[in-house]
Amino acid sequence: MLRKNDEIRLTIDAMTAEGSGIGRYDGMAVFVPNTAVGDSVLCHIIKAKKNYAVGKAFKVFTASPDRVEPDCPVAAQCGGCCYRHVTYEAELSYKHRRVADAFERIGHLDVEVLPVRGSGETLRYRNKAQFPVQLDRNMNPVMGFYASNTHRVVPCENCVLQPERFGDVLTVVREWIIRRGITVYDEQTHKGLLRHVYIRQGHYSKELMVCLVVNGEGPRTTPVPRVSFLVDALKDTIPGFKTLSINYNPSKTNVILGDETEVVYGDGFIGDTLLGCTFRISPKSFYQVNTPQAEVLYSIAAEKAFGPADEAGSADADTAKPVLLDLYCGTGTIGLTMADRCSRLYGVEIVPEAVEDAKRNAAANGIDNATFLCGDAADAAARLRADGVKADIILVDPPRKGLSEALIQTIADFDPEKIVYISCDPATLARDCARFAEKGWYIAEGVQPVDLFPRTAHVENVCLLKKPENA
Repeated sequence: MLRKNDEIRLTIDAMTAEGSGIGRYDGMAVFVPNTAVGDSVLCHIIKAKKNYAVGKAFKVFTASPDRVEPDCPVAAQCGGCCYRHVTYEAELSYKHRRVADAFERIGHLDVEVLPVRGSGETLRYRNKAQFPVQLDRNMNPVMGFYASNTHRVVPCENCVLQPERFGDVLTVVREWIIRRGITVYDEQTHKGLLRHVYIRQGHYSKELMVCLVVNGEGPRTTPVPRVSFLVDALKDTIPGFKTLSINYNPSKTNVILGDETEVVYGDGFIGDTLLGCTFRISPKSFYQVNTPQAEVLYSIAAEKAFGPADEAGSADADTAKPVLLDLYCGTGTIGLTMADRCSRLYGVEIVPEAVEDAKRNAAANGIDNATFLCGDAADAAARLRADGVKADIILVDPPRKGLSEALIQTIADFDPEKIVYISCDPATLARDCARFAEKGWYIAEGVQPVDLFPRTAHVENVCLLKKPENA
C-alpha cells in the first residue's frame, strides 16, 4: 500500500488524456506528470488514494527515447504545455492513442482512427491568450499562466506558444500598472481592479486586440483610471495594435469574461482571413487559436460533408445542392467557408455577439444564402424543424461536454444524410457516436484527429456519421 512521501522506482508505460505518465506499482496506477513512455524514474508520492496515486519524478534512471530537453524554462511548473519534454512525433502518437482508446473503451466502437494531422508550426502558433494578473510576494504585478491544478500564477510573459508581440503587450501593461497605480485583483478578498489581460491577433492580418478584464459592474460604477495612458503606450509600442476594450466581470468565478464590454479605443474588433473568407473577431467571438490548422480542420470537414473539393460546382442549379445546418456556429467560420457548396446555410449559436459577427461576416463576404439564429442548439434546431426547414447535412462543433440527449434526438428527427461532428474532446465524441449507433440511427465511419494545439494535451477530431446501409 503506497503512502504519501513514499519513494519508488517506476517505469512509465502509458499516458493519461491530460498528458501525465502512468506507471504500475503492485498493480496500482501511479500518475506522474512530465514523464514519457519508456522512462524509468524515482517517483516521490505526493498523493495516495485507495485505487491510485500521484507522484513527482525526482530522478530519471533511464530516459525514454521520446524524451527531449524542454525549450521553455517554466514548462514543468506551468499548466499549459504537458508535452514540451517529448518529441513532436511522440506527442502525435500519444494523441492518436488517446482518441483510439476513447472509441474502444468509452464508445465500444470499432472505428478507424487515422494518423493525427500534425501542425506545421509548434511554436508561436496561437492567435489568442488570456493572462491572469496577480501580485507576487514582493507585491509586484506578474502575468502568466496558472500552475497545474492551482490558481497560482507562474510568471511567463514570453510564452513560446504565443506571438512575441503578446509579451511586448504584457510589458506595456505591467509598466502601466506600476506607474499609474492600477490595483490588481485578489481572488481571496475579491478586491482590486485588473483580473486578466486578454490578447487576440489576426494570423494573416496581424491586427491586434487587447481586452482588459476588470473587477466591476460596468463603466459607470467602475471606471478604469488613466486608461488613456495605456492606449498611447500601446499605439507607440505595438505594431498592428488596433483596439482596446474593457470587459467587466464582478463575479467570484473562474469564468474569465463578464457580460459587459466597453470599447475604449478603436472599433472593438479585429479582422482575419480563413480559407478565402474574411472574418470579424470581437472579444467574445469563437475563433480557433491556430489559424493554419483550423484551415486543415475545416477543409477535412468540408470534404466529409460534400466530397472532394474538385467536385464542387458539379451541380448546375442551387436546388441540387444540399442544405447545411451548422450548430454551435460561433462567428460562422466553418459554415461560411462551405456556403458556396450548399443551397442554404443555417447557423445556430448561443452567444449574441457571435451571431451578430456571423451576420456581418456573411455580408462582408457577399454570402446571401446564410441565416443565423441565436439560441440553445437543441431549442433553435427544434424551432427550425418546426418551421419546416430540412437539413441534408448537419455540422456540429459542440463545447467539451458534447451533445445533449435532446439535441441528439432533434438531429435524428431532421433525418440528414450525413452528420459531420467536430470535437475537442475524444471522450464525449466517442460517447455521442455510441448513442447514435445504439439507436440504429447513424454509424461513425472514421475519425481524423487534427493537432490544433501542439505541445498541449488537446486534440481536435472530425468524424463522419452516416445512416446504416439497411436503414
